[in-house]
Amino acid sequence: MPDEPKTLDPAARPAATAGDSPAPDRARPAGTKSQASQASPAARTLPARRFLVPVTVGLVLAALNLRPAITSLGALLEEVSEGLHMSGTVAGVLTSVPPLCFAVFGITAPRLARRFGPAAVVCAGMAAIFTGLVLRPLAGGTAAFLAASALALMGIAVSNVLMPVIVKRYFPDRVGTMTGLYSMALALGTSVAAAATVPLTDALGGDWRLGLGVWAALAALAVLPWLPLLRDRDGASGGPRTSRTEAGSAAPAETPLRAAPRVTRSRTAWALGAFFGLQATGAYITMGWMPQIFRDAGVPASTAGVLLAVTMVMGVPLAFVIPRLATRMKTQGPIVVALALCGLGGYTGLLLAPAAGAWVWAVLLGISNCAFPLALTMIGMRSRTGAGVVRLSAFAQSVGYLISIPGPLLVGVLYQHSGGWGLPIALMGGLMVPQMIVGILAGRDRTVEDEC
Repeated sequence: MPDEPKTLDPAARPAATAGDSPAPDRARPAGTKSQASQASPAARTLPARRFLVPVTVGLVLAALNLRPAITSLGALLEEVSEGLHMSGTVAGVLTSVPPLCFAVFGITAPRLARRFGPAAVVCAGMAAIFTGLVLRPLAGGTAAFLAASALALMGIAVSNVLMPVIVKRYFPDRVGTMTGLYSMALALGTSVAAAATVPLTDALGGDWRLGLGVWAALAALAVLPWLPLLRDRDGASGGPRTSRTEAGSAAPAETPLRAAPRVTRSRTAWALGAFFGLQATGAYITMGWMPQIFRDAGVPASTAGVLLAVTMVMGVPLAFVIPRLATRMKTQGPIVVALALCGLGGYTGLLLAPAAGAWVWAVLLGISNCAFPLALTMIGMRSRTGAGVVRLSAFAQSVGYLISIPGPLLVGVLYQHSGGWGLPIALMGGLMVPQMIVGILAGRDRTVEDEC
């Protein structure tokens, strides 16, 4: 990282990442003490200890709910399309709705977080997911189905943006570890929904509406741990907070959300947004269309769902390992290249022998999709402060999801008009090259504050 500018403001120090020790106090004018020094030890540590358990549980349960609304639909896309009389193009539009909602609603997350607090917004997001998943099976037509899906995706969008912010606020000295934890939970929820939706639907009488609606129960459970955090007024206001490091010292954990850099002036922020967008394009194409690719190659529907689950479950261990590895590296370019090469291998296999090597291609694409937790980790590393992270997270994710919108739709159009998967898969593989380039740029050792 570049040398830290000398300042008397403790909020300007970079938050430590996993395994780091808190920075010693800078020199101060005689007769003054830091806020942490003036407070008693109990006052310094009580807020963090009081909320660490609900925050940890809340992060895990929230992450489990950030993808089932999408992957459960991917597993039943053919049945939903037939039940609602969708064409291939309209089905492509349906698979493009998640990134569209993430881009539109994600950009509102910083404003909502400043007014209500990140924890309150995530709590409301979980409630929105629950409501959308309850209403979606009741839809009688495509428009109503899209509206209910959009409500659930709105809750996912704001929670997506605020997950790195919650980590930076409550675990400033464990960014890599906690990012890995919720990324692992996210991958687990994604894979379980992909694998279990078809068997659950069969067990419930074959009705796709029940197979989609069952995931609302998990969303209802995710609301509960965030309720005690609504009383965390320090966390809601964005004021200073302290936490404990492994060494047992107090470290500054938060700065006011308003003291944020203008990330639109940062080349790193734009590179990170492009990287996020290209990896999201691949992820949503995979979640929306990969089961259909395998089914068209002669793989049974239940097996195709399990193959998607294998792709998603690869992120469970790797989503925990990659963020911790990334925080220990000066630049993250080598990880970016390794993941992109796995993606190229997987798409090449889908093009040449989709059924014969299905399990190998599923594994390779699962490894490639771990660019997502890497992107989240880089968001936390490319800014020194919580204020910078909330701006950078909203910017990178909103720009990224805007970039990813055309991908699933274009795949649907190409599939319908070409009559096969050759052109769509070639497009997916080709996108790995620019993803590799912008990922290397985003992984350079610098922060947005330096560039702004």
